[in-house]
Amino acid sequence: MAAITTKEQQVVVNYMSEELQTIFLSNLDEAPARRRAREAFKDIQLAIDHCLFRLSSDGVKTKEVYEVNSRGLKIFSKSWLPESSHLKAIICYCHGYADTCTFYFEGVARKLASSGYGVFALDYPGFGLSDGLHGYIPSFESLVNDVIEHFSKIKEQKKYQDVPSFLLGESMGGAIALNIHFKQPAAWNGAALIAPLCKFAEDMIPHWLVKQILIGVAKVLPKTKLVPQKEEVKDNIFRDVNKRKLAPYNVLLYKDKPRLGTALELLKATQELEQRLEEVSLPLLIMHGEADIITDPSASKALYEKAKVKDKKLCLYKDAFHTLLEGEPDETIFHVLGDIISWLDEHSSRKNKY
Repeated sequence: MAAITTKEQQVVVNYMSEELQTIFLSNLDEAPARRRAREAFKDIQLAIDHCLFRLSSDGVKTKEVYEVNSRGLKIFSKSWLPESSHLKAIICYCHGYADTCTFYFEGVARKLASSGYGVFALDYPGFGLSDGLHGYIPSFESLVNDVIEHFSKIKEQKKYQDVPSFLLGESMGGAIALNIHFKQPAAWNGAALIAPLCKFAEDMIPHWLVKQILIGVAKVLPKTKLVPQKEEVKDNIFRDVNKRKLAPYNVLLYKDKPRLGTALELLKATQELEQRLEEVSLPLLIMHGEADIITDPSASKALYEKAKVKDKKLCLYKDAFHTLLEGEPDETIFHVLGDIISWLDEHSSRKNKY
């Protein structure tokens, strides 16, 4: 059983029944355990006092599906659709490292769906409710291909073929969205990227010697949880203290040290992405907190400057940390949501792919 490592987690445990405590503290490495945890905590999670969960779900139709993909992995996905209003476009969401589409994003998706958008998301292999060792990415390219496979099936449905489609990527999901664009350069009407992982901030990267040792060990023990993390980095994820206390309710979040193989794949992916920013050719909305020390805001500025498309917009949020849609004060969260919806409204009226 995993140890409680923070005061906030201990507070959560104090309010749980003995049965829920057992689930909360259990090993979630494999998907069946994560699915049991989600079922046990679903009602509790959606009742927490966070502005995203106070958004109305009236007029929004949701659907949850498990499907086996071409690699034989059972993948969890969810959709949020407006029940009666005209469908402006579809949005395909790529979640961040360690996360799931079934917690904070629920509130974001409700807001987007109530604004006339069909929203689709999946948990990547190894994350959330999908098959795979928790937090393990053996191949970043394979992960991107899994996401493309899933979203392509959605876009091929006749009812969605004549509406615009957009990528929405958060943190690592931003890197995934850009790689989807590289593989499908004419398939999307645009991408909105939230603190995209184009480059790790310096505080996230170990000393050169330590990094070389970890790279060597990763070749032999890729699943090992050994990558060091600085405490100040953990504290920089959520700026709002009250929202930081709520974070442990996201029971599917991968909370351990990164696995060596995962860290190596992400490092390689960002190094390759840095060299390809000039290839980005679809309309872009790039959003980043100026105080983010997880993903480097300077890389978002470089993306804005180097992307060869003219239709691009960069929004920098003063004093904001990494989790723009989850961990900021309410007014910042709604500001970011408003920026996304305004940009989508402007671009969803355009019929042609770029």
